[in-house]
Amino acid sequence: MRESLADAEPGDLILAACSGGADSLALAAALAFVAPRAGLRAGGVTVDHGLQDGSAENARRVTAALGSFGMNPVVSRAVTVTGGGGPEAAARSARYRALEEAAADTGATAVLLGHTLDDQAETVLLGLARGSGARSLSGMPPRRGLFRRPLLGLRRSVTGEACAALGLQPWQDPHNADRRFARVRVRLDALPALEAALGPGVAEALARTAGQLRADAETLDDLAAERISAGSPLAAASLEELPESVRARVLRSAAIEAGCPAGALTAGHVEKVAELVTGWHGQRWIDLPGGIRASRREGHVLFAGKKES
Repeated sequence: MRESLADAEPGDLILAACSGGADSLALAAALAFVAPRAGLRAGGVTVDHGLQDGSAENARRVTAALGSFGMNPVVSRAVTVTGGGGPEAAARSARYRALEEAAADTGATAVLLGHTLDDQAETVLLGLARGSGARSLSGMPPRRGLFRRPLLGLRRSVTGEACAALGLQPWQDPHNADRRFARVRVRLDALPALEAALGPGVAEALARTAGQLRADAETLDDLAAERISAGSPLAAASLEELPESVRARVLRSAAIEAGCPAGALTAGHVEKVAELVTGWHGQRWIDLPGGIRASRREGHVLFAGKKES
């Protein structure tokens, strides 16, 4: 936690996002301990997705726990989960919007997330299974914009031990044991099977792979961003001149900006869109997640909702 906040300015307000689970409770407790000793202010925020019975009561328990840590302010946000990409992606999008709004309303300079090394390994494995490309395989960054992940190098068992040592009672989210969700199946079935077949250390190896790929992915993303800002990046002739890896990132960014859920947009989708540039023979549109349609018109690649196209 101290390392994650080393560049914060005295008096900055830092929010810990807390669901009440062991990871985020340990995160909040660590922030509450470190922040005042570093001349910072510690606050907390919880998001009620309203997806299960008792969620509002759990939000009240979480806010009480955050208050007991001495955090101020403590914010609770209720959200409505809608949108494409499946329930997990829709809930994630709603959650991040709520956290950004809470930071804006309170003047917080950073929001801390409780993702651990185990979450990182699950993310990499899900990306690999979905064929989502190098960006997904590079996992979650330690920080991006407003958000920071101080616990990304720690195993989930450590946060559980921390809560036990502090006498905290984490909330056990029933969704975390529901095999209808892909991430739960990875957590309960796939990773244990890999460790049984290959030996211990699979989660750590996946997390290391993410770190190794992230620098490369960020460099390519920067190159793609430069092409987008250079003007007319979606002109087919300009796109065709780009290296394949940069072109794919330009198209992916454009699709997400148009409304495609990032978690549902795979490398396969992007490859089909790229064929509008590299394999153009008058084909019609490409349907993408989130009700977005990619098409080529008058020498340009366009993204729009199905009703608009």
